[in-house]
Amino acid sequence: MLDLSVVRMLAGNQRFVERMAQEDPGLLERLAVQQKPHTLWIGCSDSRVSSDVITDTDPGSLFVHRNIANLVVHTDFNVLSAIDYAVNHLHVQHIVVCGHYKCGGVAASLEATELGLIDNWLRNIKDVYRLHHVELNAIADKEERTARLVELNVIEQVYNVCKTFTVQKAWREHGRPFVHGWVYDLKTGLLKDLEVNISGRRDLEEIYRFDVDKSIGSVQ
Repeated sequence: MLDLSVVRMLAGNQRFVERMAQEDPGLLERLAVQQKPHTLWIGCSDSRVSSDVITDTDPGSLFVHRNIANLVVHTDFNVLSAIDYAVNHLHVQHIVVCGHYKCGGVAASLEATELGLIDNWLRNIKDVYRLHHVELNAIADKEERTARLVELNVIEQVYNVCKTFTVQKAWREHGRPFVHGWVYDLKTGLLKDLEVNISGRRDLEEIYRFDVDKSIGSVQ
């Protein structure tokens, strides 16, 4: 016997199909042929932050990668593969890293409690804290400090996206993608643009800039 929540999801799928048939009769057939998303969305796995719902976008608009606390870790071949595929094969114009206030992963990173395997993942957020500890330690209110860490974490992940050779090569060859950092407010439902919008190597510290021209020439 199916659980009620599963039954509701299946019923919701039927409503979705019926609604799409009314709003855009050919959409599902077009999507079955190919996808042409304009944006790679790197977000948190939190169930309250559904990218297509909060941006009111149609299916096929966003190529989505989600993990706990929206991290871009350079040893994580999952997110690196998503970036590579989105940039080199889907030719997305934008990459959005979107965090959210009240993020459980960010809050947990501030605690000393041992949580198990996830501690290794959350250590990446602790590194963000270490980089910005002067600013964060100056915030007395814990909730405000956590909210600011959410923002700083997004900013650092934006730069991690831009540090990849995949993105830097695409900048050189195609002038894309544009990389953005946003935060979603669970209380208001609004997205906040952190105004960290990167579109080229000039926005990176020199140590992170690949010699893209030399690398391209070596494989020709």
